[in-house]
Amino acid sequence: MTTSATLHALVPLVADLAEDLPEHERLRRLLAALRTVLPADAAALLRLEGEWLRPVAIDGLVPDALGRRFRIAEHPRFAQLLAAGQALRFPPGSPLPDPYDGLVAQPHAALEVHDCMGCVLQAGGRPWGLLTLDALDAGRFAGPAALDVLQAFSNLAAATVATAERLRQLRAQAHQAPPSEPPASAQRMLLGQSPAMRQLQRDVALVAASELNVLITGETGTGKELVAHAVHAQSARAARPLVSINCAALPDNLVESELFGHARGAFTGALSERRGKFEQAHQGTLFLDEVGELSLPVQAKLLRVLQSGQLQRLGSDREHRVDVRVIAATNRDLAAEVRAGRMRADFYHRLSVYPLHVPALRERDSDVLLLAGFFLEENRSRLGLRGLRLDAAAQSALLARSWPGNVRELEHLISRGVLRALSRTPHATAPGRARMLTLGAADLAGTVAAAAPAHAPAAPAPAHEAEAPGLRQAVLAYERRLIEDSLQRHGGRWAAAARELRMDRGNLQRLARRLGLGRP
Repeated sequence: MTTSATLHALVPLVADLAEDLPEHERLRRLLAALRTVLPADAAALLRLEGEWLRPVAIDGLVPDALGRRFRIAEHPRFAQLLAAGQALRFPPGSPLPDPYDGLVAQPHAALEVHDCMGCVLQAGGRPWGLLTLDALDAGRFAGPAALDVLQAFSNLAAATVATAERLRQLRAQAHQAPPSEPPASAQRMLLGQSPAMRQLQRDVALVAASELNVLITGETGTGKELVAHAVHAQSARAARPLVSINCAALPDNLVESELFGHARGAFTGALSERRGKFEQAHQGTLFLDEVGELSLPVQAKLLRVLQSGQLQRLGSDREHRVDVRVIAATNRDLAAEVRAGRMRADFYHRLSVYPLHVPALRERDSDVLLLAGFFLEENRSRLGLRGLRLDAAAQSALLARSWPGNVRELEHLISRGVLRALSRTPHATAPGRARMLTLGAADLAGTVAAAAPAHAPAAPAPAHEAEAPGLRQAVLAYERRLIEDSLQRHGGRWAAAARELRMDRGNLQRLARRLGLGRP
């Protein structure tokens, strides 16, 4: 590439350093510019987080690559790049597996990457992460000039990520929130780039800096516990314990003992004094999962602790003072529970000082592929595979799904699909023969693949199913009736029906087509 062309690509990036851009847009522009300077099929920026590398921006890779977490010990190319400390190109015939095999987003292209180079980015005098370039044909990066250009470009890339980091810190200070540190491991975290998830992440950062009690609501399987962990991790109590308790799993006769503790002899089997969850969470956070399952008498006793910070162990008259922040979660409509008399109004208002709603997966657009990438990499690591990918049909099937079971359903679906793919290629994990495994729509059969195409009406059920409909047929009929009734109430207006059904309009229209309601 000529010098003038290189300058033409780099000058806008220098100007961007002074602009207040969203971080993802700033990094996307960086990678797009790099691919105009060097002839790569894909580029990626990965942040170093303990023993893991997390992609924060990609260009030319499939969408699910952004959701993956790469353990450095399992990817020798990444380890060598980190150890080199400067721009490094791997020989085209290198036997080391490439983490991006099968992930370059070019239809009908070879799955394996044949030319790869990268370099470490430094920020604040320490490694921040990696910048990588990949090509599908050998010799694309031949010659020393490519390495020199990449090394020079890495300085601008380091300045770009440093600018993004500083802007994040300034925004955190503006909200009086401490800037969050990257996790030291690939513990599950809030993933997503949809507008709904970006808003949730902003709300989490805002409330985490306060001492307010938080009520997390959302459907089953949306990740409410992850939100609770995120609030705690970004709070001033992050160094103190986060104690969790599943209220739905507690027998009625043990609820008080678990929450408040008990004195010796308080009941049969109480052979010693015991601290409850509140005392264990002193100066930290207590997470009450499925809080809507608590009985009214227990709610009354919890209310006293929330109001005064004082409790009595079961069987004891002694007062104990605790300093605890409470985060509660439920999939129920607690306001409706109050109206029905199953929840105390004062207890509800004490809990929901700051409500957080976790969006359903069907409201998160293409986040499904990002999350699928996370679960694919988990399965790849667990099974010792060289690579694990989705073909185009499988990606389309995932995007077409309505996801009634949300993220948990997606996780289980991917795990089942991997096992099915392994069953037809049993040698994929044989010693010394680990290779890439591709999941197709057929591997997702029975769930995603069984859904009718978006443009086709629902197929009539066989006669024996019509006489005794199964669960799937009953669910489809129920969904169809709900949509039809809502449209009728709103005069055929899809936007109004979507608001009533708490769905994205586009997702509602796609679901309606699959249910045979015609093209909206």
